[in-house]
Amino acid sequence: MPKDTSTNTTQVRAIRLLEEIATADSSITAADLDKRLDIPKPTIHRLLKQLEDQSLITRDLDGRHLLPGPRLHRMAMGILANESLKAPRRMLLERLAKEVGETCNLTLLDGHEVLYYDRVETNWPVRIQLAPGSRLPLHCTASGKLLLALTPPPRRRGLLSSLSLEAYTPYTLTSRAALEEQLSQIARDQLSTDNEEFIEGMVAIAVPIYDRLGHVQATLAIHAPRLRHSIESLKEWIPLMRQIAAEMEETL
Repeated sequence: MPKDTSTNTTQVRAIRLLEEIATADSSITAADLDKRLDIPKPTIHRLLKQLEDQSLITRDLDGRHLLPGPRLHRMAMGILANESLKAPRRMLLERLAKEVGETCNLTLLDGHEVLYYDRVETNWPVRIQLAPGSRLPLHCTASGKLLLALTPPPRRRGLLSSLSLEAYTPYTLTSRAALEEQLSQIARDQLSTDNEEFIEGMVAIAVPIYDRLGHVQATLAIHAPRLRHSIESLKEWIPLMRQIAAEMEETL
C-alpha cells in the first residue's frame, strides 16, 4: 500500500507557516500568509489555531498580526545556547574583550527585555557585573535601544506602548517622543550608546548583528565605568566592533 503522506504534508505546511512568521520583516496576518503561500485558506486558519494553542505563535495587541510565540522563542534560544554552536561566537567575543580591555557582551531581544546571552568580563577591579541570563530594560541600555530601533515598525510600536519608561538614573529618557527621536538616529547610525542612562557611572556602546536575511538577531556591546571611558573614547572601537559583528553573523 502507498504510504499515507497526509500527516507529513500537514507538518510541512505548519513548518512553512512558522518559517514565514519567524522570518517576516514585520508581524503579518493570516491574509498575508494566504497571499504568500500555496496553502488553502481554511488549512491556514486551522494550522494557525493549532500553532497558537501550542504557544508556537502569538498575536500582537490588535489580535490580527502574528508573531513567534514563547515556545518557538525558547527553541530558538536553546539553539543559540548549544555549546557546539556557541563556541565560535564565544571566541570572537573573547577576542574583542582582550583587544579593548573592557567587558563585552552579546544580547538578544527577549519579549520586552534585553537578555544577556553571553559575556566576557574584564579583570579590572572596577567593573559592572551582569551575568549571562540577566534581563535589562530596553529603553535605557545601549543594546536595548539598538534592538528597539532596528525592530520592524509594527513590532516596535507594540513594544514602546508596553514600556513604562522608568527613570533608572537622572539621565534616563522618560519621554516617549524623545526616545523615538533617538531611536530614529540610532537606526540611521546603526549604533547605540548608553551614557549613564541605566547605571550611573557606566557607559556603553552597541552595534547590531544580522542574520543572512538581514534581520537583526543580536547586539555586540562594550561596557565600561565612566572612570575609564567616555562615550567618545568607546567609539574608537567601532570599526573593530563592526568587524567582529560581521564575523559573528557568519556563525548564526
